[in-house]
Amino acid sequence: MESPKYRLNKADLISVGRGLLIACGGAALTYLTETIAKFDFGPYAPVVVAGWSVIVNIVRKFLAGEVK
Repeated sequence: MESPKYRLNKADLISVGRGLLIACGGAALTYLTETIAKFDFGPYAPVVVAGWSVIVNIVRKFLAGEVK
C-alpha cells in the first residue's frame, strides 16, 4: 500500500530503516576494509575472510526478513 502524500506508513518506514542500516553497514565495512588491510593476519587470513563472509550473510538474512 502506497503512503499518502507528506506521510509515511509503517511499511515505508521499515523500508527506509533497512536502507539506513544497509548504508551504515556499507560505510562501516568500507572503514573496516581500509583499517583491516593494514593488518597482516598471516596464516589466519582465510579464517578472517570466511568470518567476514559469515557476518555479511547473517546481516543480509537479518535485513531480508521473511520471504513470502
